[in-house]
Amino acid sequence: MPLRWCRSCLLLAWVGAGAASSLLAQAGQTGTVPAPYTETIPGSDVTFEMVGIPGGTFRMGSPDSEAGRDADEGPQVEVAVAPFWMGKHEVTWDEFDQFAFVGNKGVRAIDLPPDAADALTRPTLPYGDEARGFGKGRRPAIDVTWHGAVAYCRWLSEKTGKIYRLPTEAEWEYAARAGATDAAPADLDVVAWHRDNSDFKPQPVGTRAPNAFGLYDMLGNVAEWTVEAYHADRYATLAKAPAPVARPVVLPGAERYPHVTRGGSFEDRPAQLRYANRFPSSEEWSLRDPQQPKSIWWHTDAWYVGLRLVRAVDEQPELRDVQSRITRESRE
Repeated sequence: MPLRWCRSCLLLAWVGAGAASSLLAQAGQTGTVPAPYTETIPGSDVTFEMVGIPGGTFRMGSPDSEAGRDADEGPQVEVAVAPFWMGKHEVTWDEFDQFAFVGNKGVRAIDLPPDAADALTRPTLPYGDEARGFGKGRRPAIDVTWHGAVAYCRWLSEKTGKIYRLPTEAEWEYAARAGATDAAPADLDVVAWHRDNSDFKPQPVGTRAPNAFGLYDMLGNVAEWTVEAYHADRYATLAKAPAPVARPVVLPGAERYPHVTRGGSFEDRPAQLRYANRFPSSEEWSLRDPQQPKSIWWHTDAWYVGLRLVRAVDEQPELRDVQSRITRESRE
């Protein structure tokens, strides 16, 4: 399928030419921006929007002087990111339900390993209410495991013929910053749902202001899975490579934990919603799951975690066919 480009180098439909030039000049952003588009999930009337993100370089992580900084956020590393598309919003229940529940006759106590069927395999039914009483519709899908999030992307790719996946940490932070170099937006209440304004529940997507790239809820609402395994010394390792480090990624093995989420959630304090903050997953996210082994599809205690889609313009080899290696027998 041919790629659609914005030949005139306009950033997004809603951004004027002057604003686009200003954005492209920030943080080393250069080159042509992929044209935004709307995707309809085949067999449904459910749509989602993808925003074009320009390639460029930026400093990933946080400086020693940043308030609230954790040791796993540094040292800062100059990173190069290639152009890609990113979901304008977090994946909603309207979207995820097409994968998880439409036509699903699965049994909640059985989780088949991913090699037992093809990419169209749907998850087994969850233990209890997967929406945790918050409601569905345009609210972000929650309690989905990393395995489930990767499987959703593969299912969607099979359905649409386009390759969707989770973002790398570098792609996520680059898109969230949209040229910003501060720890967080000065107007955090305007752009993010957090514990002081969310009524302690996930809110419908797109109900706060977007960032400079036109992306909503990059901070707050729900934390978002990345494709990567969590390593506390990740930045120290990257700092040993020549800068800028091109398109870095660490793919996980078969272990269930930990994987990296970004952005924080409606449950987090405002100070925790920083661009560089990293949130590793843990077995506590399925603490109340009575099954043994626990579900590989659903968490019972991660009502603050969701996902967002990415599609590369020119995919890097190691991400061309990302699959979860997690099975029911994977170590918890």
